[in-house]
Amino acid sequence: MNLVQRFFFFISKRKNLSPIEKRLGYTFKNKTYLNQALTHKSINTKPSLNYERLEFLGDAVLDIIVSKKLLQEFPEGDEGLLTQKRAALVQKYYLAQMGKSLNLIDYLIIDPSVTIKVDKVAMKQLANIFESLLGALFLDGGLKPCESLIMETVWTHRISAWKTTNYKGRLIEYCHSNDLETPTFKVKDISGPDHLRTFEILVKIGGKKFKSSIDTNKKSAEQGAAKEALEELKANI
Repeated sequence: MNLVQRFFFFISKRKNLSPIEKRLGYTFKNKTYLNQALTHKSINTKPSLNYERLEFLGDAVLDIIVSKKLLQEFPEGDEGLLTQKRAALVQKYYLAQMGKSLNLIDYLIIDPSVTIKVDKVAMKQLANIFESLLGALFLDGGLKPCESLIMETVWTHRISAWKTTNYKGRLIEYCHSNDLETPTFKVKDISGPDHLRTFEILVKIGGKKFKSSIDTNKKSAEQGAAKEALEELKANI
């Protein structure tokens, strides 16, 4: 796709933004934030014109709102419990499910050369857009619209998320209960093209390193690495 074709593709996509505002229950005062939150870097590699910076911000907004809600939900909960509960609610797979419920993939402004029909690619994009939209909402309207979206999606379905296996949270809780140092997650390697990038993550507890795990998004790889560490720790009891 040449520059002229990309321009007209981008403009045609912009005409369809109002339906997503209805889905979000929020009308943007500055439409630029919404456009940026939905623009993949295959359309524009400039950081200020694609969703990656807003995704970074949205990730932080999600953490603070979910953390606040957990403090209210579990007034007697210790750090281990709260960390475990939060990890389940901010993992990429769960966020992708939230993005899917909003049909966010229909609004993604992406070059047709990027294959989003592959399930893993689509799920990654759904999670990314969900976070970038939170970043856009925060810049445009502050925490209130972000909290509204999180309450209607992430928080509403929290029980089902907590029922899924959260190895990272379980590992942290295990370490706290057994007087071990808090586990750290290290990126051992990143490979592959942008739309099919793979992450290799390993867990380190004190001076000990555990078997690494590879997946197409960082948080899933962390879950796999946590599972490996937890199984090894329990096998050596």
